[in-house]
Amino acid sequence: MHSITISLFVSLIAATLRLSTPIIFAALGGVISERSGVVNIGLEGIMIAGAFFAVLGSYLTQNAWVGILFAILAGMGIALIHAVLSINLRADQTISGVSINIFSAALMSFLLFKIFAREGQTDGVTQLSYPKEFFKSIPLIGNLLAELNWFVFIAFILAILLHLMLYYTPLGLRIRSVGEHPKAADTLGINVYKIRYLCVLLSGAFAGLGGASLSLGATNLFREGMVSGKGFIALAAMIFGNWKPFGALAASLLFGFAEAFRIVAQGFGWKVPDEVYYSFPYVLTMLMLAGFVGKTTPPAADGIPYTKGER
Repeated sequence: MHSITISLFVSLIAATLRLSTPIIFAALGGVISERSGVVNIGLEGIMIAGAFFAVLGSYLTQNAWVGILFAILAGMGIALIHAVLSINLRADQTISGVSINIFSAALMSFLLFKIFAREGQTDGVTQLSYPKEFFKSIPLIGNLLAELNWFVFIAFILAILLHLMLYYTPLGLRIRSVGEHPKAADTLGINVYKIRYLCVLLSGAFAGLGGASLSLGATNLFREGMVSGKGFIALAAMIFGNWKPFGALAASLLFGFAEAFRIVAQGFGWKVPDEVYYSFPYVLTMLMLAGFVGKTTPPAADGIPYTKGER
């Protein structure tokens, strides 16, 4: 009985880390974009594009790393649309993001049918190889590490790097100044437009990686509906994390735990309707947003278009 409990506990931790990973990537993308003053509601659509193009790249080249590169470039391409609309054309950033979500989902469905000649999901492709047996040989934590994938490690590394970049480099200071006081930053010679473009494109790269972690990490194919609201959950994690990389990371882990609990708890034999388990992550999202939105502080210029020379 004791060994079964330990096994379930290890499975719960591993599932939490795996299921948090796509949310971590997208939440970090939201952090970097909104820190520069651009709201990116389109994370969901960018993740969909990333998931599809990761599979497409792996399918065409038989190399999962190339698939990841495809996902990053696709994410940046979709984000570029949002950047042009939000920064140059000063469109409503929320409407732009929602439009991207709709456009991306429709475009990937079309490409799925045209390229793979089927509906619903793609063929299986090459995944990233992961040395499970090597990790199993590590004392104490080997069984846990063996149940993860490379995307989990990449997500945590990027969270650390983003934190260091935002708070310990001149570029990070410029990004935060543009998100707080773009007019003052412009006066000091900082190119507000370039900084915002950079950050929106980076948010696309992060969200594209989040999509790739679903299609090449959790599975080996793209399936319509596989993102399933994770881009919106990532936005909630970003808000709950107070627009900070480590805060977003912690919030993403909490949402990942909610999803993992749904899966692992069924192994305990509790007689609870499946609908309760499936609704748990989304109910938690709503409760957290309701309880913390008014208590967090976004960047002062978040969502406000900037016009050079305007007073």
